[in-house]
Parts: sequence; C-alpha cells; structure tokens
Amino acid sequence: MTDIITGISIVIPARNEEEGLERLLPLLKDRYPDAQIIVVNDGSTDSTADICKQHNITQISHPYSMGNGAAIKAGVRAAKKDIIVFMDADGQHDVNDIERMTEKLNQGYEMVIGARSLDSHASLPRRYANQIYNKLASFMTGYDIHDLTSGFRVAKRDKFIKFLYLLPNGFSYPTTSTMAFFRSGYAVGYIDIKAGSREGKSHINVFKDGIRFFIIILKIGALFSPMRLFLPISSLLFMTGIGYYLYTYLVFGRFTNMSALIILASLITFLMGIMAEFVTSLHYKDIEETNSNINR
Repeated sequence: MTDIITGISIVIPARNEEEGLERLLPLLKDRYPDAQIIVVNDGSTDSTADICKQHNITQISHPYSMGNGAAIKAGVRAAKKDIIVFMDADGQHDVNDIERMTEKLNQGYEMVIGARSLDSHASLPRRYANQIYNKLASFMTGYDIHDLTSGFRVAKRDKFIKFLYLLPNGFSYPTTSTMAFFRSGYAVGYIDIKAGSREGKSHINVFKDGIRFFIIILKIGALFSPMRLFLPISSLLFMTGIGYYLYTYLVFGRFTNMSALIILASLITFLMGIMAEFVTSLHYKDIEETNSNINR
C-alpha cells in the first residue's frame, strides 16, 4: 500500500476556496508527503494563490474562471503519477478516505468513487435530484451507479486521460467520466464515505446545473449506448400511433394522417438508433486503436 500512496497525483480544482485549502493542504502534505499535489486555481480572486505558495504546492493558474471541468483537465495533463486522486477544495472530503479508495483500486478497478451517504447532501432537493440522476444513469449504462456526481474519486491516469475530450468545462465532469468508464468496459468501484460540511459558499446552482447534468446523461448515454435511448422512444411513438389508429378507426371508421405520421416518426427514430450504434462502434474502434498505440 505504501507504493500506491507514494505513486499518486492529487488534483484539486479551486475557485475562491481559501478557507477550505487553508485546512486541507496541511492535512494532505502531512498524510501523503510523497504525493504530487496539484491545485488548479480557476481564476480565484481571493487568497487561493497565496495559500498554495505558502504550503509549497504545485499550482496551475487560469487567468479567469474556465469551469470545474476545465480545471480537472488541466490537472490531469499536469499529473505525473499513474494514479490520480480527484477531490474538492472545500473541505468536504476526508483525506483518510484516499487510502481506502486506493486499496479498492488495487483490487482490479480502473476507477473508485466515494459514494456519499444520503445525509451528506446539503439539502433535500440535492439529495432527491442525485437519486434521480443515479437511477437515470444506471438505466442508460446498464450498471448500478451509486453516486453519479461525487467529485471524490481515484482513477488510473492512462484510462482517465482517454476521455478528456468528452469532459465539459462546467461542473459535470464526474457525470461524464463515470458513464464513460462504465460504457467503455472499465471496472468502476465504490466506497461509502461521509462528506463533511463545506467551507465557504457552493458554486453549484441546483436547477441550472441540474439541467446540465440531465442533458449530459442523455448525451453520454446516446454516445455509448444509443439504443437504450432511441428504442424506448421509438416504441412509445409506435404504440401511440397504433393506439391512435385504433381510436380513430373505432370512432370515425378511418385511418388518419396523424396516425401515419406518428408511426413513421417511430420508424425514423428506430433507424436513427441503428445509425447511432454504427457511430458508437467506430468510437470503440478509436479507443481500441488508442490502447494499442499506448501499449506499444
């Protein structure tokens, strides 16, 4: 376990998180003195930069706020170790959980996620929204997803870096990376964690970012498992068209143009799903070719 702990890069995106970093950085340096600690300063206007210098931490600075996902991508590119730990700068994550996560990773997983207990969420709306996201993402990927939006995770760098082009620049990198790993056949594990109260004010808007999470779930699901999205929609349209046809036939004694249009829409949707499956197969081919080039 000592070899794993010394061979990690810890990536921490931060925007105006001086309070959290003041407490977090000394704990990390004391607990994991040989780890590479990277703070990506995403256009902070507080003392974030000074705190990083004070604790002699590797810092990547953005001239303006480019987003949480952009910070993650910058941190991954700068990481030099084979294992990357992602954690928030707000003090919610327990540094001692890193060892538990790396132990789990060593059991054959490519990524391990810290799944928060229900009472770890700041409010009831976030708690219920996260449960809905988990259920929807589980359906789209075909795997049981315990915590889709947790920002506390450990991953193998060579696997994670393949999906950087998919990651949005906003707050949805956990959503995208989780679903991408699952649909690409990489083993994803979970450990139960208790997230503490954050230092400072949250930058996430429940409604605005919630809609973004929902759209990203559909986009990633459509990219990696198109028929899970298109087939239910096609089936619903087909059953609606048939139902409307039976209704108009029994009531008016004729077949209506609307019924034909709905049935035709179901056929077009189904064909779009088939075409998307072909596109997906090309995506997997590209990933396999990337794997081959890396392993040479």
